[in-house]
Amino acid sequence: MRVIAELPHPECKITLFNMNQKYIIKFEQGSLEQSYKLSELDLSGGGVNEIFQILDEEFIATVVEKFKGMRTDFSAAYKRQQY
Repeated sequence: MRVIAELPHPECKITLFNMNQKYIIKFEQGSLEQSYKLSELDLSGGGVNEIFQILDEEFIATVVEKFKGMRTDFSAAYKRQQY
């Protein structure tokens, strides 16, 4: 897996990888991460620039909201284990 690009964002780290004819878009926030896979064949030939167009602020906002839910879910699960 090789790093293609990093997209700066104030709320999460965004890294774009390429592996086995797939792009992997990884979002990281603290100890949490989300990843999305996209086949090179699903793109119309724009490559990395086409992926950057997909990663608009509306999509990134939904990713950040999912991080909040993930953190809440994990915290609740952790607390259930603490007697």
